[in-house]
Amino acid sequence: MSSSTEPERKDEEETAPHDDEDTGAQVAPIVKLEKVTVSTGEEEEDPILDLYGKAKLYRYDKEGNQWKERGAGTVKLLKHKESGKVRLVMRQSKTLKICANHLVHSTMTVQEHSGNEKSCVWHASDFADGELKEELFCIRFASIESEYFSV
Repeated sequence: MSSSTEPERKDEEETAPHDDEDTGAQVAPIVKLEKVTVSTGEEEEDPILDLYGKAKLYRYDKEGNQWKERGAGTVKLLKHKESGKVRLVMRQSKTLKICANHLVHSTMTVQEHSGNEKSCVWHASDFADGELKEELFCIRFASIESEYFSV
């Protein structure tokens, strides 16, 4: 028995309205939105390889003589359905902004970067910034596990 003069408090659960409870209030939309078809530019291509997981892409800045981060996200190799050309596309995880977009040629060489088996480097003519530009790239994966690779 409590000799307190305070009134009994109900648990917050009992007094708080539930998220799925219908209050009967109706809110009219302020702006009417129409469905928009979004094009990724990948509709005419088939994925050959999706590299899920955390990958970071860097480009070499010749003027500053240093590596600069280009983005972190998912890497795809896509093969065009008609021409058969293969391109590498990398999009940033949250914004889906393209941070790498270039064709993959048979003459390209991909090498392990400085003895680190989780990273590799290559040269490519990239179009991610809207203009064709010769770049030296380095990509670093969080792990070398094959769980990141899928078709």
